[in-house]
Amino acid sequence: MTTRLAAALLALAAPSTLRAADPPKPNIVYILADDLGYGDPGCYNPASKIPTPHIDRLAKEGVRFTDAHSPSAVCTPTRYALLTGRYAWRTRLQRNVIGPFSPPLIDAGRLTVAELLRRHGYATACVGKWHLGWGWPAPVGGARDFTRPIPDGPTARGFDLYFGTDVPNYPPYCFIDNDRTVGIPREPAPVGRDSFNIAGPMVPGWKLVEVLPGLEKRAVETIESAAKGGKPFFLYLPLTSPHFPVVPTDAVRGRSAAGAYGDFVTQTDNFVGAVTDALQRSGAAANTLVILTSDNGPEITGEVSPGAYDRLRQFGHASMGALRGAKRDACEGGHRVPFVARWPGRIRAGGTCDETVCHVDLLATVAALLGVPLPADAGVDSVNILPALLGEPRRAPLREATVHHSGQGKFAIRRGDWVLILAPTGDDNGKRGEPPWFQAERGYTPHAEPGELFNLATDPSQKHNRYAAEPAKVNELAVLMARYVSEGRSTPGPRQRNDVDIVWDRRGR
Repeated sequence: MTTRLAAALLALAAPSTLRAADPPKPNIVYILADDLGYGDPGCYNPASKIPTPHIDRLAKEGVRFTDAHSPSAVCTPTRYALLTGRYAWRTRLQRNVIGPFSPPLIDAGRLTVAELLRRHGYATACVGKWHLGWGWPAPVGGARDFTRPIPDGPTARGFDLYFGTDVPNYPPYCFIDNDRTVGIPREPAPVGRDSFNIAGPMVPGWKLVEVLPGLEKRAVETIESAAKGGKPFFLYLPLTSPHFPVVPTDAVRGRSAAGAYGDFVTQTDNFVGAVTDALQRSGAAANTLVILTSDNGPEITGEVSPGAYDRLRQFGHASMGALRGAKRDACEGGHRVPFVARWPGRIRAGGTCDETVCHVDLLATVAALLGVPLPADAGVDSVNILPALLGEPRRAPLREATVHHSGQGKFAIRRGDWVLILAPTGDDNGKRGEPPWFQAERGYTPHAEPGELFNLATDPSQKHNRYAAEPAKVNELAVLMARYVSEGRSTPGPRQRNDVDIVWDRRGR
C-alpha cells in the first residue's frame, strides 16, 4: 500500500475513530422555595416591596417563565410530583399534606429524579425540607427511640446524601443527617403562636432562627465537595422559607418594606446568592443548570401574620401579584409560581417564556437531558420541557393540559387559555380567605354556577366566570379530566393504575 493511499484511508476513518468526546453532563441544582408568591420577587413584580437581587440576577442570566405551575397548591403533593413525575392525587393523599411522623408517600419501587440520575453516573444530594414521610420507629411507651436509624427517607429514594429538617414546624425538632437525627430530641418544644405550633420532642437548644442558615451552610459545603468529586451532581434544595415559622435573622431585619415576611424572603434570596456564589467559586457554574421556583402560592393570615391579603393592605405588597387566590387555592395565585432557570451557554440570557410548564415535568426533562427513555410506569404525568428551557421553536404547546389541585382536594384542568375549576365557588380554603375588601378592590363578583371557567388570555385575574356561557368548553375539559383519571396518566403510554379511587368532580351535577 502506498503512503498516499494509507493517508487517504486514515482520513476517511478519522471521523469515526477520532470523534470528539461527548459534552459533559450538566450539574443540576433545583431550588424549591416554600410559599414564595408569584409577586414576591422583583423580576416578577416591579412594585414588590422586597429586595431580591439574587433571584433577579438569575432571571437576567437565564430565562423567566411566566406560566409555570406547582402541581398542587400545598406542599407535600408538589414535592411528590416533582420527584416522581406523577400527580400526588393518584396516591392516598387526596387533600392537605401529610402530618408529623407519617409513613413515606413515595413507594419504594417508584422511580424518582434522583434515582434516575444516580443510575446514570450522578452524585445526588438533598439539603432542606423533605416532608414526604419516613419509616419512623414506632413509639414504645409513648416515646420514640431516636438512637435508631430512620429508614425509607431520602437516601432510600435515590439520594446519596441528605441533610435537613423534615418540616420546620413539625416534630421532631432537629436536623437529620442521612438517616439519623443530629442529637437526640428529648425535650418538649415550647408551643406558641410565634414559635412551635405542634407539640413534640426537640433537641436541647434547638432554635428555629438557625434552621435556614444551617441549611445554607450545608448547601454550600455540598456544592464545594461535589465540584471536586469527578461526577456530575444533582442537588435538590427544598428550602424551609419563607414558610412559617417566619424567623429572619438579625442581619436581614428591616431590609424589606413588607415586614418580617418580606425580610424572610430577602433571606431566602440571600440563600440563592450563596448557592450561585458557591457554584462560581468552585468552577461548576459554567456547566450547571440552576432552577429556582416555589412549591405553591403565598400563605394567608393564620400561621403567617400578616398573610398575603393583609400584607397587601398593610404594606402595599401583593405576594400573589395580579393573580386571584393564594396558597391552598385552585385559582392561579395558589399554584402559578416564579420559575427561573440559568444554564450558561445553553439558555439564552434575559429571556422570558410563556409556555405552560409544571414541576411534575422534571423527570421527563431529566430523561431527555440524559437521552434515555423512561419506563412505561414512570413519569406518567411528566412532559419534557427542555425545548422551552433552551428557547427552541415550537409549533404546539408542550403540554396537552395541566391538572391543578387545591389544598382541600378541588380539581381544575387547564388546556390552552382555558381553565375549568371542577367545584363551586367558595369550596376552597384560599377562596374563603379572600377578605371582602380584596374582592371589592379587584372586582370579583359572586356567582351561583356549580363550577368555574376562565379564559386566562383575556381574564388572567379570573374575574369573569364563563361557565354558563361556554357549555361546550366545560364539557371538553371535563371529558379530558375524566380520561386523565381513568387512564392513570396524562401522557402517552400504556394505561396505569391509580393507588386509590379518585373523586375529581365536585360540582354536584
